[in-house]
Amino acid sequence: MSLLLDAAVVSRAEWSARAEAHAERAEALTANHRARAARGQKHPVEDFLFTYYSYKPAILRRWHPGPGIVLADASERAGWRWYRHVPAGMAVDAEAFRRDRGALYRGVVNLLRATEARPAQFGCFGLHEWAMAYRTDDVRHAVPLRLGSAGTDAVVESHDLKCTHFDAFRFFTPDAVPRNRALLSRERQIDLEQPGCLHAGMDVYKWAVKLGPLVPGEVLLDAFELARDIRTLDMEASPYDLADWGYSAVAIETAEGKAQYVARQRALSERSQALRAAILDAATRDGDTPGRADFLPPDSV
Repeated sequence: MSLLLDAAVVSRAEWSARAEAHAERAEALTANHRARAARGQKHPVEDFLFTYYSYKPAILRRWHPGPGIVLADASERAGWRWYRHVPAGMAVDAEAFRRDRGALYRGVVNLLRATEARPAQFGCFGLHEWAMAYRTDDVRHAVPLRLGSAGTDAVVESHDLKCTHFDAFRFFTPDAVPRNRALLSRERQIDLEQPGCLHAGMDVYKWAVKLGPLVPGEVLLDAFELARDIRTLDMEASPYDLADWGYSAVAIETAEGKAQYVARQRALSERSQALRAAILDAATRDGDTPGRADFLPPDSV
């Protein structure tokens, strides 16, 4: 009911301009990846956002206004899923989305809320990538190790592993798992996820995609840009030598490298927190707030 009474009506000229600008921005953000894909070329850093998350570039082109906005003269959106006719035009049907994707919606909202409310931790130094290469020849990237295998192992053994993100921890080598401070699981994700974590920040993009039309298009692209920038630091601070790809190493095995990492980590964390707030504001705009008891890990539904 609030959608009908309180929604802002946006003229066709205005929303069409926003949708076009959004599509152009999305095209620019994915141009290099699409060009490499057409040539059959792979990239050890940038491909991650399209392979690990399995979202095609086309998903970024579709613009949504988010809930509480009515698009005037938008009859072509009548065939779009989770849209509905209202007296002044077309609007996102948030109620229908929640009905169809209830468990997913509740899981994502609860996880975002829990992460947003928790103090950020900045003492991990990106060692998750090192833990994935610890005491193994089966490394995750076809790129040389900057310090070699023995040097990589030595860095892990001289540090305290403090990973809080299950989707990084689950790729630790068997020998690295018991070195972590906590034994992580999908079920404990909502209790441990914290906003200083690079991978939790990257996942803001995933959650924005999963919430579909509830997330304004501009916020989705901001989340993608954040994920891209986080991935860059993630790999620059990794054990891999990416000099041939134009990346400078953040040598986290040194005091200077640690300071550089934390400074960038803090800035990225602030961006991720702002986006969590924006996504939660849009997704729960009509006052829908699922309780903690509703939580199901969003990757399990």
